[in-house]
Amino acid sequence: MRNIEIKNATNTSMSIKEKIDAGRLPQHVAIIMDGNGRWAKAQGKDRSFGHREGVVSVRKVVEAASRIGLKYLTLYTFSTENWNRPREEVEALMSLLVMAIHKETPNLMKNNVRLLAIGDLSRLPEKAYASLLDCMAQTSANTGTSVVLALSYSSRWEITAAVRELAARVNRQELAINEITENSISACLTTHGIPDPDLLIRTGGEQRISNFLLWQLSYAELYFTEKYWPEFREEELYSALLDYQVRERRFGKTSEQL
Repeated sequence: MRNIEIKNATNTSMSIKEKIDAGRLPQHVAIIMDGNGRWAKAQGKDRSFGHREGVVSVRKVVEAASRIGLKYLTLYTFSTENWNRPREEVEALMSLLVMAIHKETPNLMKNNVRLLAIGDLSRLPEKAYASLLDCMAQTSANTGTSVVLALSYSSRWEITAAVRELAARVNRQELAINEITENSISACLTTHGIPDPDLLIRTGGEQRISNFLLWQLSYAELYFTEKYWPEFREEELYSALLDYQVRERRFGKTSEQL
């Protein structure tokens, strides 16, 4: 859908971005960035080439999100299951993460973007962890789009950790069982303080959630595209946002109640 233009009655062109109602943007967009390896294979390249091109898409999409005024953008960067990939690929991904964070920090500052991270960050290599913390500290005062990297993250890991925390509080008699609510569960998740996603985008043609934000996505709109992540740039994000804006979000109610 790249570079699609729609002609209006006066024969002037209106881009996809211009058709988006800035007053009806989702507050939080989450993206499963899928297809780097398959895209690289289609180019006759190795998987690392796809991951490097995927970093370019991250930059373009973050810049587009900042320009249009998204409040939160969460990127599924590395799952807990990804640790089971071949060691060479994991090491290459971690090295790429360090380089990308170091290189992109000035751009985040220029665009007033704040970097956050969720997941079992203790599993990250020391150098990657240090780079991440440094970038988060440098951008902590920025007030534009908050970009959340889901690193060493999976939803079952997160929910299990939350259950353990609540059980420990009950055991210490700090919390009664009947006091456990949706809000108390949400407060124990790594995303506490971050609004639930309104829109989930998955690239690469697959139509599944892949253990990502299972609790938080309860009422999110889902958008799947055949585009591989290295092909997903500004116009693809704007197309997803435009699609979101034509949907009716009922949250269990009827259209008449809305």
